[in-house]
Amino acid sequence: MKGTQQATDWYRHPAYYEAIFGTDTTKEFDFLEAMHARHGNGGRRWLEPACGAGRLIEEGARRGLTMFGYDLSDEMLAFARARLTPTLRRRVTLTEGDMATFFNPELEGRFDVAFNLVSTFRYLDSDEAACAHLRNTRRLLAPDGRYFLGFHLTDYARSDEETERWKGEIDGAAVDCFTWEGPPDRKRRRAPMTNRLRVRGPDVNLDINTEWNFRTWSSAEARSLFSRTGFRVLARHDFDYRPDQLAASDRLDSIFVLAPSEP
Repeated sequence: MKGTQQATDWYRHPAYYEAIFGTDTTKEFDFLEAMHARHGNGGRRWLEPACGAGRLIEEGARRGLTMFGYDLSDEMLAFARARLTPTLRRRVTLTEGDMATFFNPELEGRFDVAFNLVSTFRYLDSDEAACAHLRNTRRLLAPDGRYFLGFHLTDYARSDEETERWKGEIDGAAVDCFTWEGPPDRKRRRAPMTNRLRVRGPDVNLDINTEWNFRTWSSAEARSLFSRTGFRVLARHDFDYRPDQLAASDRLDSIFVLAPSEP
C-alpha cells in the first residue's frame, strides 16, 4: 500500500467533502422551499453565502430558481462550476467572496431568499465580522426577503468534548470523517475544532486534518445579534429539516428564519 499523504485543509478537497456532507441535498432544499412557502414572498432569486461545492446551488437551479453563490475557496468554486450543465449555468452566478465583507451595490434588495445551513456562520470569529455579514446580507435581501441561517448554539455549561463521525464513499474510495469540538471558552467566545478526513481506496491513501476555532453563540447572544443587525426571528427549526416541527428548547442545532425588521 502506498504511503499515506497528508493535507491540512478539507476545503481544498471538495469531492471528499461532498462525499460526507452532500447526502442530504434534496431533504435540505425541500425544507428551504417549504420555509419559503410559509414565511417568504414567493420570489425566485436566491443567494447562498459560502456556497462551497455548490450542491444546493445546483439543486436550486434544477428547480428553476435563479441562484447566486459566493465562496472564498477557489477549489470549491471550481468544483461548483464543473458540476453545472450548460442549461443550469444560465440560472447560476458564482463569484469569490468573504462572508464577513461581501456586498455588491448592484445586488442591493435583489434577493428573495438567502440561506446558509451548516454552521459556516461560526467561522466569523468576532462580533464585528458577524454583524457585518448580517447587515450586508440584509441589504441584499428584498424588504420581504428571508434569511434561513443554520448553526449550532453553545451550551457554556458544557465541560466535555463533543464528537461526531460519518462515513461516505466516492469512486470506490471509502471516506471516514471524524469531528471533535472542545469545551467552549466563554470569555474568549471560542471553541476549538478538529476534523479528520481519512480517504482510502485503490488509488488514494489520504489523511486531511483541519483545525480551527468556531465562534460561540448562546441563544441570548444570537438573538441580541439578530436584533442589532436589523433582523427579527420568525421561527427556529433544527437540523432534522422538518418543516412542521419547531426546534425543542433544549436543541442547540438551529435554523433561524430571519426577516428584516421594519425600518
